Amino acid sequence: MKVIILGKGEMLSNLIEGTINAGCEIAGVFRYERTVMPDILLSLRDFFKSSPDVTLIKQHKLHEIKCKSANCEKFKKEVLRLNADVILVGTWREKIKKEITDLPVIASVNVHPSYLPKYRGPNPYLQVILHGEKKSGITFHLIGEEFDNGAILEQQETDILPGDTSKELKARTIFQARNLCTSILANLASGLIIPVQQNEKEATYYPNIKAEEMMLDFKHETAEQIHARIRAFHPWLPCYVTYKNKYFIPNPYKLRILDEEHTTKILKKNKISTPKAGDIINTNYKSRSITVMCRDWKSLKMTGVNLYGFFNRPFTRLFIKNIL
Repeated sequence: MKVIILGKGEMLSNLIEGTINAGCEIAGVFRYERTVMPDILLSLRDFFKSSPDVTLIKQHKLHEIKCKSANCEKFKKEVLRLNADVILVGTWREKIKKEITDLPVIASVNVHPSYLPKYRGPNPYLQVILHGEKKSGITFHLIGEEFDNGAILEQQETDILPGDTSKELKARTIFQARNLCTSILANLASGLIIPVQQNEKEATYYPNIKAEEMMLDFKHETAEQIHARIRAFHPWLPCYVTYKNKYFIPNPYKLRILDEEHTTKILKKNKISTPKAGDIINTNYKSRSITVMCRDWKSLKMTGVNLYGFFNRPFTRLFIKNIL
């Protein structure tokens, strides 16, 4: 079975590995970077900082498709010339037209890192953590008329651990994609998969994050919600704690929620009689920690924070020392 793989980064690497493990022929690989970067800049980046997907392409001597869009005439001719049985897509922002997805002999399949129909959209890793979910998943589905709405071929759940950031969840989910890819391609070749339509009543969709969502709002969110937001945004976007005209960036791996009893003890110790949500109620300049009151009377202790800005960062401890 001949497979053309479209994708980016770690997902592309794992789909290449999964396809090879399935014993399929990779007829071509189309990297998403080619649709957004000039050829000369991409060549320089590949030369000086080769990524795992590029290494795999070179190692296995795979044919790389060099187009500017999955919807262009050149790519269409490549699919026909290569006589692809399957187009496999993972991490691709471009909406691929039906005239392209209809070209493969068997199917065009997308890999979405959530347990569809929930959490459709561009960044489900972030959204599932942000919304306090305990589980996510990986879904292989036929490419439909809209993003992430095609019939499901196979899916698998993924646990979200208490300390997970999007980085850890992504790594675990993508590894599952590799294993699932191998079994799905084998089953597609033998005709053993029956696509199942998604239940639109259960579908949820979340768009890209807006800039203002990066600012932590202790006045209107609970300690658990703030904790989840910081972890969800890592490693792609920083969150900011504002104090006067300065911004602190918390470390997503050094967070601790303090219950009401513990928070009350801190308030008494520091003689804070009229606390408000959003107030910094405790600091430790040596560990670069600040503790902020949340709207549910719990507080969030953030250790290892840094001031935003290249020139401000070295003065983080000095600035924290003078807060209280």
